[in-house]
This record gives sequence, structure tokens and C-alpha cells, in this order.
Amino acid sequence: MLWVPGSDCGVSPAAMEYVSTRGGARAVNFEGALLSGYAPDGGLFMPQCIPSLDRDTLRRWSSLSYPGLVKELCSLFIPAELVPRNALHELIDRAFSRFRHKDVVHLSRLKDGLNVLELWHGVTYAFKDLSLSCTGQFLQYFLEKKQKHVNILVGTSGDTGSSAIESVRGQKNVDIFVLLPKGLCTQIQELQMTTVIEDNVHVFAAHGNSDEIDEPIKELFADVNFAGKYNLMSLNSINWSRIMVQIAHYFYAYFQCAPSLDTTPLPVVEIVVPTGGGGNITAGCIAQKVGLPIRLVAVVNNNDIIHRTVQHGDFSLAESVKATLAPAMDIQEPYNVERILWLLSGSDSCQIKTLMEQFNISKRLKLPEDLHRKLSETLGSCSASDEDIVGAMRRCWEENQYLLCPHSAVAAHYHYSQPHSIPRCCLAPASPAKFQDAVLRANLVPQIPPEITALTAMETRSNPLERGWDWAQVLRGRIEAVAQQWEAQAGQFAPQSRVGTPAR
Repeated sequence: MLWVPGSDCGVSPAAMEYVSTRGGARAVNFEGALLSGYAPDGGLFMPQCIPSLDRDTLRRWSSLSYPGLVKELCSLFIPAELVPRNALHELIDRAFSRFRHKDVVHLSRLKDGLNVLELWHGVTYAFKDLSLSCTGQFLQYFLEKKQKHVNILVGTSGDTGSSAIESVRGQKNVDIFVLLPKGLCTQIQELQMTTVIEDNVHVFAAHGNSDEIDEPIKELFADVNFAGKYNLMSLNSINWSRIMVQIAHYFYAYFQCAPSLDTTPLPVVEIVVPTGGGGNITAGCIAQKVGLPIRLVAVVNNNDIIHRTVQHGDFSLAESVKATLAPAMDIQEPYNVERILWLLSGSDSCQIKTLMEQFNISKRLKLPEDLHRKLSETLGSCSASDEDIVGAMRRCWEENQYLLCPHSAVAAHYHYSQPHSIPRCCLAPASPAKFQDAVLRANLVPQIPPEITALTAMETRSNPLERGWDWAQVLRGRIEAVAQQWEAQAGQFAPQSRVGTPAR
């Protein structure tokens, strides 16, 4: 295995640190990146160096299970001095113990060369269970060692909130505050959040869209004193741990779809990635940089900023977020694009700082020609309308009797509309069971698991965030009250205080 620095740092795995994409924050270790949200300078943490895997390593990894790949990849980015390898492996095994499929993820090989990698066999039927279950275990490991309390802030367009809640529900040293866009998630997505009534879970139903929800969260993280005093962290794909675990999707997809690893050069596999906030496609770009021979395609719905950026270098907000059949992708401001641009710039934090500050002021950005060229060489892209989504869902069912969720259908639309000469794999981020309205819109019959049906009869709990309120101030008040309560309890029960394990 070789090590190729993202900058001229030449560090070993044991010394792996994380730096801000904007260059204005001190480097931190994995624990520091995990227990953070945005970096103090407003950037996002990235590994100081990107490992480069040789051909022999790829051949050796090709026979590994999905959990085995996660273990190997996490070992590249988490020094054994920080988390011993046996402990790391135990945490990852525990994270995947609640998944319904024996292989954790599953590749369905369908007609017309359509390969669908099902990433949704976790508790909430969404791909975010994969990275968040691991992240929750890593978090518990460090909190248990230090008897520390953290407050997690999460904004969600649908799936992140429920997966984040499941990863930490019942943990004694964690409180999680989730903001969801009232009426803009599916009923099932909302119920998966509001029916969790553990004391450490605080759900806020905001009368706004996904991008508006991010604003108070950014404001609280930007208040460095407040964020430090109350140990704020995020489980959105702002968090590096999320990106790190998701790199495994690409290795598993590649090894499942590549015809042979005995050829020179190694065969290329195209991977089609439905994306909203850009976390999953960022993981793909890192897999590519590590040395995996993949071609990446980012596919979006009518909220097409990533598509416009790839095709035209136009990273500019539209007038408003459009509600679509694929609501988890109804995002205008994909914050992880900053990580991709940092990678492609050669870790030029000065350039990224200048570009992102310009974007933050005007919400419009024309990429420099050289950076746009590198982006378009790294990614293909496609935008799908609701009609395209419905069409792909219907065709897939008619040809295979296989239901796609609307987000997976965006990837299938690309597959059906674009010829291919190399193996292709479409990532399926969620189960169609969570998107009954879209299934019905395609004149198909939803298939609802009993765990999801049971949600409608359960007690719900949430707090309103009305338009006109100062949402950041409401959150500040709740976080302060929770922290005071936790400190009082910790003082009273300090000798017996332990971090709880997630509810099973």
C-alpha cells in the first residue's frame, strides 16, 4: 500500500490529521473531526492526506464482505493508536448488527444491464443507516472513554434525521436536536422521527424548506463560544465520519460489477449516484482518488445545482427549492461540493476560501475555468424530472417486477436514457416503502413492511418552529436547558454515570 499526500505532507496513517477546506482552523485528529460540525472557519474537515491503494491491495480486497471493506477503509483514516483495530472491528460489527440483509447491502442484477446496489437494509430503510450506525458507535466509544456529553444538531430533508436518531437514541451522554421541514418529508419519514420519544431526542418541525433549516444550524456552529461551551456536533454529511464510511459503497459496487481484476489496466465501472447534499458523491470522488477505477455520474432531480455546476461551472442557487417526487434530494445548497472542489484544486484552501466566501455573499458562483474542467472530467451528471422518475419506476417494474424508490429511479432514468459500453451500477439510497405517494403516482402498488405500517399507530412528539420566529434562538434555549439538566444529573449520579447503548 502506498501513501500519496493530498498536499506535500507525506504523513503516515498513524499521524493522520484533518484540515479545514478553508485553511483557517487548526488540524484535528479523527476524534476532533468526529466531534465537530463545520470547522471553526466555516469550512469542512478533510483528511490531510489521501491514501493511494496499489493493484495488489485492490485484488486482496475484492473478496471482502461489505463490513470487511468498511473495516479496511476506516483503518486508513483512523490511526490504531486512537482506536485499536480489534475495538474498531467490534464497533463496526455492532453497527451492522441491526441490518436486515445478511450481507448488509445487496446487488440486484436486472434486465438491460441495470445493476442496483441496495443500500437501504438498515433500521430506517435508507442508505444513511450505513454510515450513521458506524458513526454512532465511534461517537459512543470516545464519549464513554471521556465521560463527555455532546449536543448533536441535524437538519434533514427526510432520511438523515431518522437515521441519526436511530444511531444515538437512548445514549446517556448524547442529546440530538433534529430539524425537519414540516409537510415536505413523506409521512413515513416524518413518523420515523416523531415517534421516537426517548428523552435524549428533540425533534423540531419547521415551517420551511431544507435549505432554510440549515441556516440556524450554521449560525449556532459559527458562534464558536456557544458551540464549544455546549459541545455541538453534527451528524449531517458535514461530518467526515459519514463520508468515510460511504467510500465503501464504491469498492463494493466495483468488486461486484467488474468483470475481472486480471486485466491490465483494471476494468472501469461506471457508478451512478443520486445526490442531494453531495455527501455520497464526495465519497465516490475520494474512492476515485484512492485509486479505484470508477467513472462517476451525479444524478439529481429538478433541483439541479450540481448538474449545472458539472455541465457549466454554474454553482448558483435557483430562485427556490422545487418540491419533487424525490424529496430527500430537494436541496439547493449541496455543501459537500466544497469538499469536491478542495480535492480537485489540489487542497488549495486559499482558493476554496475565496470561492466559498463569494458564494456565501451572493449565492452565485462561476467556477474558474481550470477547476470546472477538472470537475467535468471527474463527474458526469444528469437531471431528472418527476415524469422521468415515474417513467423509470414503471419501466423497471414492467421489465423486472422490481420496485424502485424515486431517488433510485433518478439513477435508473440515467441508465435507461444513456447507452453504456462498460459495466454500470446504480446506487439505490432508499426503499420504495418510504415513498408510497411516488409509487402510487407511477400506478404501482406499494409494498409496506409491518415495521413501517406500525408507525401510524404510535405516539408522536415534536416541537414547532413557526415562520417569523428566531429559530436559532429557540434552539439555543433548548440546548442550554438540556445541558443544565444533564450537568445536574451528572453531578448527582457521577459515580454510576455511564453512556448507554443504543436501543435495540
